[in-house]
Amino acid sequence: MTSPRRTFAIISHPDAGKTTLTEKLLYFGGAIHLAGEVKARGANRRARSDWMKIEQQRGISVTSSVMTFESGGVTFNLLDTPGHEDFSEDTYRTLTAVDSAIMVIDAARGIEAQTRKLFEVCRLRSVPIITFVNKVDREGRPTFELLDEIADMLALDVCPMTWPVGMGGTFEGILNLDTNRIARPEGDSRTFQGKVEDAPTLPAEIAEEIELAQAGYAAFDAEAYRNGDLTPVYFGSALKDFGPADLIAALSDYAPPPRPQPAEPAPVAPEEKEVTGFVFKVQANMDPQHRDRIAFMRLCSGTFKRGMKLTPTGHGKPIAVHSPILFFAQNREVADEAYPGDIIGIPNHGTLRVGDTLSEKADVRFTGLPNFAPEILRRVALKDPTKTKQLRKALDDMAEEGVTQVFYPEIGSNWIIGVVGQLQLDVLLSRLDAEYKVAAGLEPAPFDTARWVSAEDPAELKNFTDLNRAAMAKDRDGNPVFLAKSAWEVGYVQDRYPRVKFAATRER
Repeated sequence: MTSPRRTFAIISHPDAGKTTLTEKLLYFGGAIHLAGEVKARGANRRARSDWMKIEQQRGISVTSSVMTFESGGVTFNLLDTPGHEDFSEDTYRTLTAVDSAIMVIDAARGIEAQTRKLFEVCRLRSVPIITFVNKVDREGRPTFELLDEIADMLALDVCPMTWPVGMGGTFEGILNLDTNRIARPEGDSRTFQGKVEDAPTLPAEIAEEIELAQAGYAAFDAEAYRNGDLTPVYFGSALKDFGPADLIAALSDYAPPPRPQPAEPAPVAPEEKEVTGFVFKVQANMDPQHRDRIAFMRLCSGTFKRGMKLTPTGHGKPIAVHSPILFFAQNREVADEAYPGDIIGIPNHGTLRVGDTLSEKADVRFTGLPNFAPEILRRVALKDPTKTKQLRKALDDMAEEGVTQVFYPEIGSNWIIGVVGQLQLDVLLSRLDAEYKVAAGLEPAPFDTARWVSAEDPAELKNFTDLNRAAMAKDRDGNPVFLAKSAWEVGYVQDRYPRVKFAATRER
């Protein structure tokens, strides 16, 4: 019998403690035996989801990682996403591959800008959310204030499942409101070391808070949670080990198993026998010594078996998947079987791309993985002209991954790259140097944004492109792109050419 699957992402604003929580979930789930801090060294580094050089230097996640672990008979597929808004495209695509999410909030800061943006993406896809209010061992905002902010800003019912007994210097543990048992901090580090006891008589102030909370907030309703109308809220400290075990139990008990996925001609249910899946991420050079290229595929239906042939929508030729991979950060193992909800890695040499559907019969296409119009455009200046070929390969690789978009102007030889955020440019230059040994710089481009152009009448499109050749380019798939100097120019040109469609997104 197939073990239940829970495929989930962790979303947060930068520095809310997402990477630390990821490690502790793996630790409490039994996947690792040593949980390290964000800038750990030596053996601890293997316990971390941040493996790129730039991630280790800056202490932030800039790429999505996939980690699988088992606990209590349930297989968990954890997708760690970049918290920084400059990597929102990667995060958006990752959220297409999950069935639920944990939203991490800093107890002192509450809901921050990026948290809200990521939540809206979850809402668009009806992804149910469990909220974890982190860092209650430090001074933070009042508990009611945090709960009310979640309810008001996100328009959600909130249901506190645990309650902090004190905060910061007065922190005395986490009370489980269902069992009425309290997890206590112990030792010099004031961490959770497994000491759980029946809640004694609580201070009058805390007892009154809990009574008000239980009367004033919604009772837990599993159906409302799975519909995305209610969020259960857990309090804790990932660093001090308060909360991760509660979250694993909540995911196991409440989070939905694999759900139907949007597709054409019809949604695909996990119970269907035909094996189907879609590629939501491509990552090159996870092992730079082997120049590897891994496509991350979310399995949507059927039972996948090693060696079976699947047909990608990209080119229609079946490929045999001989070495499918299950991930634990950089550690891997070959998967002989996989089930709906699982994330498997497929080694390939550029045949698979983000947005590709893979299926046994090639009669289905998953939808909802768009490219987004870049907000920053730059020209690439090569410092060594003899490395043009290597630069082209590197830019194509990273465009496949979604790190950047590449545009080839109709006039002029300087390629233009487009990104959503400034930090993506830093990642691009870092990876060009570290992984491809290509030294390059970036120069201002005479354009500010890009739009994909199309028209029902090919003659209309040709007329537009001929008259605006100086502003036209092709993306890496050969699609026509209009490069604009400003958002105002986009509006002006749209008014002049009403029969031409200017798209800020393009379905992959």
